[in-house]
Amino acid sequence: MLKGFKDFLFRGNIVDLAVAVVVGTAFTALVAAFTSAFINPILASLGGGDAQGLGFRIVDGNENTFVDIGGFINAVITFIITAGVVYFVFVLPSKRLLERLQRGEEPEPEGPTEDILLLREIRDALAEGPQSRP
Repeated sequence: MLKGFKDFLFRGNIVDLAVAVVVGTAFTALVAAFTSAFINPILASLGGGDAQGLGFRIVDGNENTFVDIGGFINAVITFIITAGVVYFVFVLPSKRLLERLQRGEEPEPEGPTEDILLLREIRDALAEGPQSRP
């Protein structure tokens, strides 16, 4: 049981996973900073004179009933940017690399080649001994 765990640790999967988590966390922070610095002010300006931005209150005068449409749009934009960068920076290049590697492999022949058949005939003739030779 411990050997299997050791193989799992040293196979590289855990290192790849750790790198992916660190890169994902850093990238999420970068996209969140971008949307809060650039997208949020644009969405807040569309909301009019209200300081809370794009949205509306269900009950006037009650701050807790504010429906924040700008925050939702911000989350959607953050998701789209994150998904796009992950796809174009990580997924697409890895797919192309795998395709190139697979193109370099030749398919295995379906049956024995002529060389193999000839070698089998020679082997069989040698196995029969000198009595069968003309």
